[in-house]
Amino acid sequence: MSLRDFLERFRPAGTPGASAIGVPADRTAERGAELEPALARLADVQQEAARIRAAAEREAEALRHHAGREAARIVEAARERAPEVRRQAAEPLLREARQQADALRAAGDRAASAIRERAVERVPHLVDLAVAEVLRLPGGEREGP
Repeated sequence: MSLRDFLERFRPAGTPGASAIGVPADRTAERGAELEPALARLADVQQEAARIRAAAEREAEALRHHAGREAARIVEAARERAPEVRRQAAEPLLREARQQADALRAAGDRAASAIRERAVERVPHLVDLAVAEVLRLPGGEREGP
C-alpha cells in the first residue's frame, strides 16, 4: 500500500455542502477489516505473554522455595560446625596463654629458689643474732657448762 492510498482513507467521503449522489464509503468497517488480523495476532501474543508470565512466576516460586531450603540447610550446617570453629579459633590464644602461664610459673619458681638459697645462707647468721639477743636479756645468762 502506498502512502497516497493510506492517506486517502482519512479523506472525507464527500465535499462539504449538499450531499452528493452515491453511498459514502464505510471507513469504520474498512478500518475494522484492516485491523482485525493484526488485533487477532495481538490477542494470541497477549495469551502467549500471559502463559510465559505464569510459567515464570511458577519457576520463580520454585526457585524461592529451593533457595529457602538451601539457606536453612546452610544455617544448620553452620550451627553444627560453630563449636569446632570456635575451638579452632581459640586454640592459638589458649596456646599463647599456656605459654605465658608456664613462663610466669618458671619465673616464680626461680624467684622462690633464689629466696630459699638466700634463706639458707642467712639462717646461720640470723640464728647467731637471735641467740646473742636472748643471751643479753635479763635472765638469759646460762649457768656454766
